[in-house]
Formats: sequence, structure tokens, C-alpha cells
Amino acid sequence: MNNNHHSRVVITGTGLITPLGHNVPDTWAAILAGQSGLGPFTQIDKSEHTSGAICEVKNFDPEAFLDRREARRRDRFQQFATVAANEAMRQSGLAITDENRERIGIFFGTGVGGIQTLVNQEHIVLEKGVRRVSPFAITMIMPNGAAGMLAIDYGIHGPSTTIATACASGSDAIGHAFKAIQRGDLVAALAGGSETIITAVAVAGFERAGATSGKESGVPQPFDKERDGLVVGEGAGALVLESLENAQARGAAILAEVVGYGQTTDAHHITAPAEGGEGAARAMRKALADACLQPQDVDYISAHGTSTQLNDSSETAAIKAALGDHAYKTAVSSTKSMTGHIMGATGAIETVFCTLAIRDQILPPTINYKTPDPACDLDYVPNTPRPARVRVCMNNAFGFGGHNAVLIIKEFA
Repeated sequence: MNNNHHSRVVITGTGLITPLGHNVPDTWAAILAGQSGLGPFTQIDKSEHTSGAICEVKNFDPEAFLDRREARRRDRFQQFATVAANEAMRQSGLAITDENRERIGIFFGTGVGGIQTLVNQEHIVLEKGVRRVSPFAITMIMPNGAAGMLAIDYGIHGPSTTIATACASGSDAIGHAFKAIQRGDLVAALAGGSETIITAVAVAGFERAGATSGKESGVPQPFDKERDGLVVGEGAGALVLESLENAQARGAAILAEVVGYGQTTDAHHITAPAEGGEGAARAMRKALADACLQPQDVDYISAHGTSTQLNDSSETAAIKAALGDHAYKTAVSSTKSMTGHIMGATGAIETVFCTLAIRDQILPPTINYKTPDPACDLDYVPNTPRPARVRVCMNNAFGFGGHNAVLIIKEFA
């Protein structure tokens, strides 16, 4: 394939593990039912934490997905990556052979990698001494451990890249995979993100930064006037991306097409978004230009929608800056109202939701929405899903560090 020819890039597989379910069908059914992923704190002691709520993956037994020995050698974020990747690869039916394995790559995002292992092993050092540290500690902690293990699982010999752009990581991973296939460097890629940060230090860090909600139920409340912060979640999302040529040659079922990617940096403040969402708006405009689409082509925006005071008003301003008058005609929702904020995995998970919104011609809701905020005056699909003609989805992800990533997912035609 010569590099002057730009390949179209399609999605042929999706996989999820979230606070709403261990796979795509269960998670999506819960999203369309407007269910909350809130649940009890089981991984850390809640006593001193100011977070009222948490969104954990429920009843997860790694040995249901991996053999015992392998499960014990993978941090929870790697176990989740494995579960999501397995589902996506199975759905895609992509066979990896000696003929194609060098033209297939992995692009995976995570904010921090194996933080639970790091914390646990540090406790072992303090309580039992350095000689008791696990020989697998390094490979369980390293952020690229998930990509390395997935490469071994599937015999993928092309490039594998791990991306850490905080809450933009999953979307940036998909964006980089999309560009590599579009350029003709690869015929297919496994892309996504995984995050399991539920440790006392990480949750407390978000609390001390003033980012978390103190309420115990009915949260998070994206775009609502009463919103008081995010709810920490965990999970993973994975997609199989392929050149259209490759997918058609093997008769794969095509779920949707990736058509645009925009990436910018605010260079404003390490946690707060730029004034008026300026960096986010630039990323949206770049993604639209990359997709050769106009603002009026966008049917649905999967918002970053974290439910912090600053994010939701600045994201609303950014959508208006990027889309102009069409912003008021565009449905916008935050599935984080149900999943919680899954940090480096969230962009990948929400790309799966965009794909399913196109498949089922339905808009996922923003739950917990009661009181409109004058600073957030768009159509947030409040509380119940809505059947709609969904051709083009814009997926927003903005991370600490000022990272902005926007993907455009389109109905395949």
C-alpha cells in the first residue's frame, strides 16, 4: 500500500469492562436504562475520604478471564485491558497470522498504569522488607505493561505504543492508531485504554485537588447547576481498527468509521481548563477539519462532562465556540453521569458508546440532571435516552496537563 493513498479506517470490534458491566452488551444495556455505576467502597477504606461515592467494577474475578498464574502476574489495570481486548478481538474476528502480524499494532492509554501494585508493594517493603517484593512488581507497575502483555497474548509484532495524557489517553491512543492505519503504516490496530486508580493516595489526591463530589448518591451531575465534582471510576475500553480494505477483504462486519482526530494543549494551568475552553474548541475544530466535516454535520457530542464546576461550563463554552449556532441544535451528553470518571480509559470507553449510539440510532442520557445552569445551556439529553438519527458523533476528552483530544466517529456508508 503506498503512502500517498489514504486508507479509510473502520471499527470492527469493541470491548468494555466498566462499573456497569463486564462486557459491551451489559454495559450498554445499563447506559440505555440510565443506571448508575455507584457502589460501595470495596478496595479502600472509606472512613477518612471526603468522596461520597465511587464507581468500582463490581464482582470482578480475574480468574473468570485468565488462568490463575497469569491473573496473579497482571495488575488490575492489565487484567481489565485483557478483558476489553479479548471482547473486541473476538467480535472483530481478526485473525493474526505470520502474514499480517508485523502490520498490526497496539495503541493503549492509561493515566498511571499499575498504581495498585506500586502501593501494595510499597506496603510490603515497609512491613516485611525489600526481599519480599514481587519479582513481577516492575512489569505490573509499568504503564506499558498492558500493551506488552496484549502483544504477547495475540502475537502482534507491529509497533506498540502506550500513551499517557491523563484523561485524554484513551482517545489519543485511538487517534494515533487511526492515523497509523490511515497513513498506510498498518492494516489494523488494537486500541483503547485502561485505568484502575482506586487507591487511597489517588482518591485522596483528587479530593485534595478539590475535584470530587462529596454527595453519596445522585452523582455525578454533569452540567447541572448543583454539580459538586467528579466521581472516581475504573474500567477499560478497547476497539479493533482496520483499514477499510483489510476489513472488506476478510468480510468483517463494520460497526462505524473513524474519520477525524484533533489534539491540542492548553498550556494554561496544570488542572484548570483554559478560559472559555479555548484549547478544547481548537481540538474540536481540528477534528472536524480532519474529517472534512462542518459543524452542522455533528449529530451528537459525547462530552467530557466530568461534573466539576470548571469543566462543564468551559466545555459548554468550547462547544459553542467550535460549532457556532449549531451547538444549540446538537445533542450533548455525559455518560460519566453513569460510569463515573474512568480517567485514562474514559475516551476509549466513550468511543465505544459513540459506536453503539450509531448502531442503535439512540442518544445515551445524562442522568442525575435536575437543575439547569445558565452557564450550561445546551441540550444535555437529560435523564432518559432518546431515539435520534445519529450519523456523526464527536467524542471529547480533556486531561490534566491541558491535553485535549477529540475524535469523530461516523456511520459507515
